[in-house]
Amino acid sequence: MKPSTTIAAIANLSIRTWPPAGACGALLLSLALLAGCEGPIQTPAIAPTQPAAIDTPPPVYPPELACADIGGTVGLIMEIGIDGSPTNIRIENSSGQPVLDQSATEAVKGWKFRPGTRNGNPVTTDLRVPVTFEPPTMRPDMCFQLDEQG
Repeated sequence: MKPSTTIAAIANLSIRTWPPAGACGALLLSLALLAGCEGPIQTPAIAPTQPAAIDTPPPVYPPELACADIGGTVGLIMEIGIDGSPTNIRIENSSGQPVLDQSATEAVKGWKFRPGTRNGNPVTTDLRVPVTFEPPTMRPDMCFQLDEQG
């Protein structure tokens, strides 16, 4: 075998067998995909949540107002801390009855919430809460006792 024929045959063989047909495109695509894998791993965004009520017992409805058929809604705004406790409670809209406003404010102090979150972590969140006092539809017996006293 002549050296020039052997080199030509080997060169010809190399071109035919490596890389196989279509392998260059597949190889480049694989390298491009792998290169993308080396970037920083991004964690999926966690949607924020709002505070959720856990324990919210109703406020005391002052009997003298309930019996006089006086009700109203107190609009409160507060901060729910990372421990789920309300703080910085303020009256945003008065019911027009100071006794109802006070009863609502006192009741909310003891309420418990699941705190709101951002990126999965608890955060302090402002929350608006209406507290409604509706007079009873049937007059309770205690109203008759109040009538007798007054």
